[in-house]
Amino acid sequence: MIKKIKSSLSEKILFIFLISLAVFTFSSFYLIKNKCLFVKELDLDKLKISDPKNLAIMDVECGKVAIELYPQVSPKSVERFKYFINSGLYNNSAFYRVIENTLVQAGDLEFGYHDNLNYFKIGSGGSKLGKLKSELSNDYEFKAGTVAMARGEFDTEDSEFFIILKDIPLYQGEYTPVGKVIFGLNALKKIKVGNKTDYVLRPDYIKEFQLLEN
Repeated sequence: MIKKIKSSLSEKILFIFLISLAVFTFSSFYLIKNKCLFVKELDLDKLKISDPKNLAIMDVECGKVAIELYPQVSPKSVERFKYFINSGLYNNSAFYRVIENTLVQAGDLEFGYHDNLNYFKIGSGGSKLGKLKSELSNDYEFKAGTVAMARGEFDTEDSEFFIILKDIPLYQGEYTPVGKVIFGLNALKKIKVGNKTDYVLRPDYIKEFQLLEN
């Protein structure tokens, strides 16, 4: 009769360690591949909406982002922003500039579409509507979630916008605010960042952008 060989304590410990390592490796791989795993879904019924006409919904890779627009703060810029949303011009616009846990930027309607990126000119394109005058507010505080028009010099705002992912007091009175994220900030934090620069290779993009009333 063949005698059954019992595993030693060290062999049992090694076996448990290998199993645990395999489980950890698989879990880590799964989480990396599923970066949107813990992002909550938008439930409009739970949002406190003061004016449906000034609520925009932006669909990104990890979910939907609700943005309340502030025409009382910057009427001309919000009007322009709404025009781009309603016309579908922001759809497929790439988040080409992303600073991790700080801001995301999109809206280059000339060189910044996801399926037609021009890495040499991205960030310099605009619309056919011309430049806007800056609508600055010394009272508006740039808290996490603020949506503002991007620009180089003052009075050169056009189509590009950025969303800050943390409080940036230095931006107060320096950029034109158009609204604020009231849901979905975590989805924005999952947007792909660049490895060594602010400009992202093969970036994430806006799948769809629309006003709630539409």
